[in-house]
Amino acid sequence: MKEFGLQLWSIRDEFTTPERTRAAFKKMQEYGYTLAQTAGTYDYISPEDFRKYADEAGIRLVSTHYNFDRICNDVEGTARYHEILGAKEIGIGGYATPDFESLKAFIKKFNEMARIYYDNYGYQLAYHNHASEFSNQFFEIEGKRKYDYLMEELDPETTNFTVDSYWAQIAGIDVRALLERLAGRVKCLHLKDCQANCDFRTEDGRIVHAPERIEIGRGTMNFPALIKTAEATGVKYFIVEDEVYSTGNPLESVKMSADYIKAHLLEK
Repeated sequence: MKEFGLQLWSIRDEFTTPERTRAAFKKMQEYGYTLAQTAGTYDYISPEDFRKYADEAGIRLVSTHYNFDRICNDVEGTARYHEILGAKEIGIGGYATPDFESLKAFIKKFNEMARIYYDNYGYQLAYHNHASEFSNQFFEIEGKRKYDYLMEELDPETTNFTVDSYWAQIAGIDVRALLERLAGRVKCLHLKDCQANCDFRTEDGRIVHAPERIEIGRGTMNFPALIKTAEATGVKYFIVEDEVYSTGNPLESVKMSADYIKAHLLEK
């Protein structure tokens, strides 16, 4: 890992005005981040200015979490938006499919849209997991869970996966084994630590308890081993996503994660 990025959801309250956006990218630069994955559409600012402020800070916008309705219903606008940002990957943060029929319909639609973007613009569509895709308490048909169907049926030429290490781990998944199974199909890996005493419980299709997400280096995730496997299986972008802030301040927490990465994980 020679560089690392930030999922902008981590500091989402900083992205509310053009002025704060510019300042947030500069803070990221100070902390050592050089990549970013967006979280939403940022309609308060033009994509040109959003890209300009990122460029000023030396931040490359490599991927997005975008609105699936816009992906489906505004192909030209979505492609143009990503062209301006410079991101070749159009991602979604997940998709609710409560039954087998809705899952099959989603996979069909995702593949259809991915083919359009790939053939016409050279973009791939990316799917980001949470815990429910792996849990048979939420979804299991014919011995397979939701993520099995996604891995088997999404087109490997036109789609890829953003693997969220925390959500996979708390669902009982060996994240390194998952990366090996998806070798060549994961471009972004979300780095997110997990507090000790992992206890993941669901009730009536709802998560009723999960171990807290925590800043990188403060939990149980074996990041040195995870990074080694990620590099070996073709992961391109290592993206920090801090969502729970022990410091009480999102900017301080993403700095804490960056400091750990620079001290312990970054290739010297």
